[in-house]
Amino acid sequence: MRVVISGSSGLIGTALTQSLHEGGHDVVALVRRTPVGPHESRWDPAAGTIDADLVRSADAVVNLAGASIGDKRLTDSYVEVVRGSRVDSTRTIVDALLGDDKGAGFGGVLLQGSSMGYYGSRGEETLSERSTPGHTVLADIVTDWEAAAQPARDAGIRTVTVRTGLVLAPHGGFAERLLPLVTKGLLGTLGKGDAWHSWITLEDHIRALRFLIDSDHDGAVNAIAPHPARDAALIRALSEAAGRRPGFHVPAFVLEAAVGRAIEDLLSSTRGIPGVLSRLGFEWRHPTIEDAARWVMAKR
Repeated sequence: MRVVISGSSGLIGTALTQSLHEGGHDVVALVRRTPVGPHESRWDPAAGTIDADLVRSADAVVNLAGASIGDKRLTDSYVEVVRGSRVDSTRTIVDALLGDDKGAGFGGVLLQGSSMGYYGSRGEETLSERSTPGHTVLADIVTDWEAAAQPARDAGIRTVTVRTGLVLAPHGGFAERLLPLVTKGLLGTLGKGDAWHSWITLEDHIRALRFLIDSDHDGAVNAIAPHPARDAALIRALSEAAGRRPGFHVPAFVLEAAVGRAIEDLLSSTRGIPGVLSRLGFEWRHPTIEDAARWVMAKR
C-alpha cells in the first residue's frame, strides 16, 4: 500500500511509520519543513496547502496532526492553538481528498485521529462508540476535530474516526511525564485515584490502526484495551511491574497549578469499551493493565 501520514513525528506516527515500513509498504510523511527525500511531502495546514495528487493516490491517509495537549498549560489561548491545529489539518486533508469530483477519485480510507476525550468525564458510565460527546475543554476540541472530517464521510469516503485512549509506552507521551516518578516509588494516585482511564499499549494501538486500515469499518472506533482501569489501579500496576510500591497521592490542586484547565481532562473518568474492535475480532496482546505494565517496564 501507499500510506500518507500527517503527524508522523509523534509517538504514534513514528511507531506506525516504522511498522508500515517493516511490512513493505510505501509511506509518505506530510511535513511542514523542507522535505528530505521522496518519502516526505511539504504541506501547510494553516494555509490549506498540500499535494492533493499525492493524497488522492494513497490507499490510506492517516491524519494524526495536532499541537500537543500534555506539554503546555492549557490556557485559553493555547486551547485555540490545539483546536486550530487539529481542525486546520483535517480540513486541508479532507479538501484534498474531495477535490473537484467530491471524492470520487479517492478509493482509499481516511483514518482520522481523535481521542477518548470526546466523551468528557462521565463517572461510572460505560462509554461505547454510540455514546454522546461530553462537555469538558477536550471534549469540545475533539468534537470540532471530528466534525472537520465529516465532509469526507458525507461524500462516501470510508472514514474511520480513531478515538485513542491513554497510550502506554516505554518512552514518550504518558511515560515521559509520569514513569520517572513511578519507577522511583514517588507516585500513588492523581487526584482521588478513583477515575477510570481508557488505555491501550502503543504496540496494540499500532496493530489496531493497521487492522482498521485492512477492515471495511466506517465510523468511530474506541481504540482502547477491553479492560479500563481506575487511576489507582493503573499506577499500582506500573509500580509493581517496576518493583516498587505505589508512592504519594498528588492532590488535584497541585495538578491544577501545574497544568491549568487541562486538570479537568487529566482527572476525567472515562470508562470506555472497545465495542467496534471487539466486534471485528481484533485480538489484544495486552488486554489487562497488568499485562500492559509488564510490557512497558520490560521495554524500558
